[in-house]
Amino acid sequence: MIASVTTEQPETGLSSRSSGIETLESLRRAGHERLYPSITNPNWLVLRRRREIFKRWITQLEGRELSVLDLGGRIQPYRPLVESRLGRYFAVDLVINPLVSIVGRGEQIPVCSEEFDLVFCTQVLEYVADPVAVISEIHRILKPGGTLFLSVPAVFPRDSVEDKWRFLPGSLRVLVSGFSHSEIVAEGSSVSGFCRTFAVSMVTFTKPVMLQKILAVTAVPIVNLLAASLESLLRSSNDQLSANFSVLARK
Repeated sequence: MIASVTTEQPETGLSSRSSGIETLESLRRAGHERLYPSITNPNWLVLRRRREIFKRWITQLEGRELSVLDLGGRIQPYRPLVESRLGRYFAVDLVINPLVSIVGRGEQIPVCSEEFDLVFCTQVLEYVADPVAVISEIHRILKPGGTLFLSVPAVFPRDSVEDKWRFLPGSLRVLVSGFSHSEIVAEGSSVSGFCRTFAVSMVTFTKPVMLQKILAVTAVPIVNLLAASLESLLRSSNDQLSANFSVLARK
C-alpha cells in the first residue's frame, strides 16, 4: 500500500533544491540532461559512467513487471532505463511537482514494507541528516531479493548549506552491510575524478557568470574529452580520487 504524506519538518530527508515553478517539460529536460549529459556539462564524465553502470546492472535484474521507487526522484533521470520492464513507478521527494507521487522524507518513507523490486537513490545521501536511517528504510521497503541502485559523491565542492557528507568505499560497505550482496563501482578512475573536479571547480568558482558560460562551452569540453582519452589510454583502475561511486545492494 502506498500512502501520500506531506511532512512539514524543515530537515531534509531528500535532495530537493529546486526553486520556482517546475513544468513537466522542464523536469523531463533536466532528467534527459542527467541521463545523456552534454559535453559542456562539467559532470559529463561521471554521469556518462553512471548510465553505463546502471544499464549493466539492470540487465541482471529478474522479472518483467518491476515495481520501482525513485527516492529523491524530482526529475527521474533513470526511469527510461527500466521503462520496457516497468510495472509501476513512484517518485518520493520533499516537494511536490508533476513527477513526484509521494511527498516525504528519506528517513521515514511513507510506504509499506516489502513493496518494491528496485529503489533508485542517486545523489541524495549527502543531504540527509542520517544516511544510516535512509538505507535502513530502503532495506525495509524492498522485497526479498529486491535491489538498491545508489550513487553518492566522494569528491565535490560543497554546493549548499544542506550538503553534509561525502562517501568512500569503506563507508559504503558499512552502510549496506545489512544487505545480502553488494557491489561498489567507481564512476570513473582517479584520472577522470581529477579532471571532473577541475572542470566543476573551474565553472563554480569563476566570476562573473558570463565568464562561467564561456568556460562551459570552451574549456569544459576540452577537459572532458582529455579525461575520456586518458582513461581509455591508461586503463587505470585506481579509484583513490574517483569523484563518485555507484552501489548495487541486494536484499
